[in-house]
Amino acid sequence: MHTPIYDIIGDIHGHGISLKNLLNKLGYEQSNGIYQHPQGNKAVFLGDFIDRGPTHREVIDTVRPMIDSDHALGIMGNHEFNAICYHTPDEQGGYLRERNEKNVKQHKAFMATYPDKAERDEIINWFKTLPLWLELETCRAVHACWHEESMAALKPWLKEDNTLLDIGYVVASDKTHPAYDAVETLLKGVETPLPNGLSFKDKSGHTRRDIRTKWWDANADTFSKASISTEIDLEEKTPKETRWGYPKDAKPVFFGHYWFKEDPQPQSTNVICVDYSIAENGKLAAYRMRPGENLSKRNFYLVD
Repeated sequence: MHTPIYDIIGDIHGHGISLKNLLNKLGYEQSNGIYQHPQGNKAVFLGDFIDRGPTHREVIDTVRPMIDSDHALGIMGNHEFNAICYHTPDEQGGYLRERNEKNVKQHKAFMATYPDKAERDEIINWFKTLPLWLELETCRAVHACWHEESMAALKPWLKEDNTLLDIGYVVASDKTHPAYDAVETLLKGVETPLPNGLSFKDKSGHTRRDIRTKWWDANADTFSKASISTEIDLEEKTPKETRWGYPKDAKPVFFGHYWFKEDPQPQSTNVICVDYSIAENGKLAAYRMRPGENLSKRNFYLVD
């Protein structure tokens, strides 16, 4: 069986024009209104299609036909999960995702693009068809963190294709339920509380009392080394249970989510982040994964 070349595309966040430019750069062409590669390459979208950007409709109208026609694969990002919960009623007369000021603001661009409820609900239902992770022939894909314990914990709430059952969104929105932490880990990564009540302001101005950690690096044993944020300067040791690392002999794993800013390159011989901050004046990134090739910074493709 032919193993395809995978073009793995990071967080898009409503930047539809950049997405089309990136697909063109990768050699994709439109046929019957669907982008596809003449050599049979398959795109793999890492989630976070929505929120923040100016051209949501162009993103959905590009990505969805590619996935539905099997010219691409896609997984769920935390923004698709949030959108589903934002629009799913709970048993108390509210919604699974609270409609507070922060959440309303974050989801504003999507709501403005899809003011018609019927159309919006149809898009939300399509989001539910996105799996939480992919295990492919040559690589793996997850939005934020490959963590097999979390994957195992979610099995009762998943269909066979790793999409969540409807009840899965309910339990994963309950902070007292194990499914909540499992989904948080897969879609948002590993977070470690700062010691001694310390805090810092993130890129959105929100006060944070924990750090997103480099879960793939077992040697990142201090808060400074482990933190993905550059604001942290703290040589105190992190808890041992947060330093599992990603096995050196495992398939390459691709993820997005982290808003990297530096020159794109692999995080290790089998770990690559493909999110380079398109939503914050950065780049939309893709990585071309050819069967049998070692990971290399030369295989990144970028557009503004």
